[in-house]
Amino acid sequence: MKINLNEIKKVLIIQIRPFGDVLLNTSYFPFLRKKLPDAKIDFLVCRPYHKILENNPCIDEVVVFNRKKGVRDLLEKVRLLTRINHRRYDLIIDQLQGITSAQITLFSRAKYRIAYSHARWKFLYNIRVTSKKQRYSASMKFDLLKPLGIEEGPYQLYYYIRPESIAYIDKWLSKTNLTSQNFICFSPGSPRNRKKWKAENYAKLADLILGKTDRKVVLLWGPDEKDDVINVSDSMEKKPIVALPTNFNEAAAMLKKCELLICNDGGLIHLSVAVGTPSLAIFGNTNPLNWSPDNFVGHYHIFNENFDSSKDNSFGISPETAFEKVKLILSEIQY
Repeated sequence: MKINLNEIKKVLIIQIRPFGDVLLNTSYFPFLRKKLPDAKIDFLVCRPYHKILENNPCIDEVVVFNRKKGVRDLLEKVRLLTRINHRRYDLIIDQLQGITSAQITLFSRAKYRIAYSHARWKFLYNIRVTSKKQRYSASMKFDLLKPLGIEEGPYQLYYYIRPESIAYIDKWLSKTNLTSQNFICFSPGSPRNRKKWKAENYAKLADLILGKTDRKVVLLWGPDEKDDVINVSDSMEKKPIVALPTNFNEAAAMLKKCELLICNDGGLIHLSVAVGTPSLAIFGNTNPLNWSPDNFVGHYHIFNENFDSSKDNSFGISPETAFEKVKLILSEIQY
């Protein structure tokens, strides 16, 4: 089916989770807004991931899906389906293509429904797109826009940092006697254990940085990640600086101040792209082709493709190897 752009008055983009994937969608927002300048463009997302889109200039409304447990979740889903049905969207762009997003698409009554041709529930979509070559996921988001006549171009990721988050981090940095770009942030935590590089490896890498460079090391952590930073700190010979607990927005304010982020594969990689801070990501058994932002200057990863990372969280990457990469990055950073 060919899309008549003149018929598009209301658009709904669906990507209900998680933080990193929602943030990746911001790559194409300006292109979509330029193509449909007069359309109402909404974005459907679960709480708390809606915070990623706060103050985004290209989105008219963030539609929040409040997930619950048990029967209450079913009731919330019915309410959501009713809301979407009554809004009469003309176009659905389903960037998730799971069972929930497929149900939403089905009940939307939208004339145009876009998904990939390999989607599990592809029969519910009347415009199916074949994805282009595998690349950074923020770039791949453009593939679903091709039926609208939108091609990938140079882009940025957008994330709004609240003034109170900046003040929170600035106050802590002042108390800790840290200045902008004289420290490196480590984020050793992850909600998925299989993505965590060994705490002992992070500790050894931090000791190398503290012993052989003039940079300080700050251990960054969010909800449910305190044990990860304690494990790293306790395994170190030298003393790092353990940051205050941060939410995603406060973490962005912290990254804005540091010289380099070192982390596992996860949402903070994409956040570092959005705030313009160089990064080094340690990959285990996930594909860096899709998740490492190598197309952005200053963003790097280490990945040992010949190592079975499902059995050993060293990922076949030594702290010494990582340190050599850190030295290279620091030598290339320009202020």
